[in-house]
Amino acid sequence: MAEVSESAPSSAPGARGRRTGFDWAGLRADLRGAVPDASLALVLTLLIYWLLYARVESGASATVKIMPMLADADKYWMYWMCQAFGWSAMLWAYITVVFGLMRSGPRPRWRWLSATRLEKWHRTTSLTTIGLMFMHAFFFFTDQIRDNQTRWSFGRSVWTAFVDSFVPGGYATGTGQVAILVGLLALYLALPLGLAFYLRNRTGSRIWLALHRFVIVVYILSIWHTLLYSSQAWFDGPFRTMVWALQLPLAGLLLWRLMSPARPGERLRSRRDHAVPFGARLAGRIVVGATLVGLVLVIVTGVDGGRSPDGAAAAPWPDQWVLWSGLLVFTVAVVVTVLRLRGRARRPSGERSTAPVTEAEAEAEVEAGTAPVAGDGTETETGAGTETGERSPSPVDPR
Repeated sequence: MAEVSESAPSSAPGARGRRTGFDWAGLRADLRGAVPDASLALVLTLLIYWLLYARVESGASATVKIMPMLADADKYWMYWMCQAFGWSAMLWAYITVVFGLMRSGPRPRWRWLSATRLEKWHRTTSLTTIGLMFMHAFFFFTDQIRDNQTRWSFGRSVWTAFVDSFVPGGYATGTGQVAILVGLLALYLALPLGLAFYLRNRTGSRIWLALHRFVIVVYILSIWHTLLYSSQAWFDGPFRTMVWALQLPLAGLLLWRLMSPARPGERLRSRRDHAVPFGARLAGRIVVGATLVGLVLVIVTGVDGGRSPDGAAAAPWPDQWVLWSGLLVFTVAVVVTVLRLRGRARRPSGERSTAPVTEAEAEAEVEAGTAPVAGDGTETETGAGTETGERSPSPVDPR
């Protein structure tokens, strides 16, 4: 999940009259459009499950080296299905972030790769990603029930498994007390930040776009969860290094998107009034650049947080209070951004920024389909998607 496309639904007078609440019709349409994409994801998940099963049977699984009791692949099939859904969710999250960044930033000028097509792919892969994330957690939940029933009644087994699997901070032992919290934060943030698109008729386009841009945090938490807890990537070696290396293109694409956004008004030196202060926008670009350098250093030095097969497990890090504090800071940042946008929308037109727009900027926004439309104070934007009957971008991934 990454920065989202700037197009939004039509702001024609007839459309304004239908502005009510959640866009259920739009969600249903996107879910129907995601059927082929989700079907492909399920096929891939089954292939991953088969690969994990075969590695367990052959004794090559790194997971079995860590937890020998999982060597019975038939008995622990729900655990292995959980792992398979986790890897397919990670792959789909990666793909949807790429689509999102390409839609809202520079993209190849290939005739077959239109903005409308990218939006459609981003929407469908975003919804599929949420579904895969839920299934990853669900199969962990069912495996916990199976394990609990060796000790407790069915009712207590289900309740304990629910707390361990779906309540942030509920899992209280080992690496899982940090890793599962990180994974659940990713899942629960993906829902409001991604599905805010379907509340755009109530919030206005600028607010849902601002919310959706925070979804990049969902991907960061997801890859952190993978590198911290995935037993297939726990040890040093080529596979873990590959997972790190795959983050380089994303970091580079994100930096490129920030430096050369599709909307001229989002450029760092733009004269437009922004909801996010100049200092924060500059800091964001510096952080992404530093992350890119850090990824290169991790890959070159081999210091990637893995451990040797015969090494002792590291203590869980960071403590849960650090994660909760980070969530508080993140929430404050989201709320402040929304309040600033609301304040700008309520200002009389004469008090808003009147910085001139160059002819080049105006032409670029018209070409991108992102020119603001006067209307109800939320400055709803129209986009290429509305002209072709396609709806605006993704529920999930951040672009």
